[in-house]
Amino acid sequence: MTALLEVADLTVTFRTDGGLVRAVDSVSLSVEAGETLALVGESGSGKSVTALSILGLIAPGRIEQGRIGFAGEDLTALDEAALRAIRGDRIAMIFQEPMSSLNPVLTIGKQVAEPIWLHRRMAWREAYAQAAELLRKVAIPDAEARLDDYPHQFSGGMRQRVMIAMALACRPQLIIADEPTTALDVTVQAQILALLKGLTQEANAALLLITHDLGVVARYADRVAVMYGGRIVESGPAAALYRAPMHPYTEGLMRSVPRLDGFASERLPAIPGQPPDLAKLPPGCAFAPRCPHVHDACVAAAPPLHALDASRSVACHRHG
Repeated sequence: MTALLEVADLTVTFRTDGGLVRAVDSVSLSVEAGETLALVGESGSGKSVTALSILGLIAPGRIEQGRIGFAGEDLTALDEAALRAIRGDRIAMIFQEPMSSLNPVLTIGKQVAEPIWLHRRMAWREAYAQAAELLRKVAIPDAEARLDDYPHQFSGGMRQRVMIAMALACRPQLIIADEPTTALDVTVQAQILALLKGLTQEANAALLLITHDLGVVARYADRVAVMYGGRIVESGPAAALYRAPMHPYTEGLMRSVPRLDGFASERLPAIPGQPPDLAKLPPGCAFAPRCPHVHDACVAAAPPLHALDASRSVACHRHG
């Protein structure tokens, strides 16, 4: 089966005062229609840059190499006008902080109706009526009346629901959700994620979920790709990855998740050290300075991502 989204050997760089930063280094991943892929890792691991690269939103960054295939088309070969036609229509993105993504001086109705009016060439009245229906679909009470409200009149959870409504407005084939539940309480998080998962399955859309929350991954993802230092270090089905993580970084992430069967007084183990400076990566494995299993080969050369079987891959010398 051909993947809806297929990123192959993607490398993205930024020029900074500290030198050239390789924010994404030879990343490959794929997502099929109806599937949820979680992209996991610490802040600064390259998750968001990977996602923004798909939509061509990485200025002043630059795609140095790689291909981003979407529905058989190479997005890296398209000009800005062609990408604008795809953004918000066939590919939608839910950004991390809805208050900074929604326009504070426009009503919610105008912001939800705009992509429908723009991409579907509908009359404004018809697009506005569909905006009300979308708000109802994401469970906003008294949806028609709320169309005339402004973003500041909504709670954080409601604003995130509005962002989901905007993302679903044109029935996209791919939805990218960048930390969609950051700063929301646990109850609202569960509601938002269940809603997002259900609506994408209903529309047979692919979902690329960017998160650092492994509890979210366990419950909602079909497959997982773990990023560290701008690279994919492990990927595979969510259930298999939780049952038997292969990369030391993935093992460390798993150990740091609170367990219901643990003792309340027990201290959670932490991964020692700090995430790497992407402008000054070591010559070998980026995780080597923090790895409990490091040996000479790890320091000498970065391990390639190699397949363990048809569904799992890992970049680690001890699994070579």
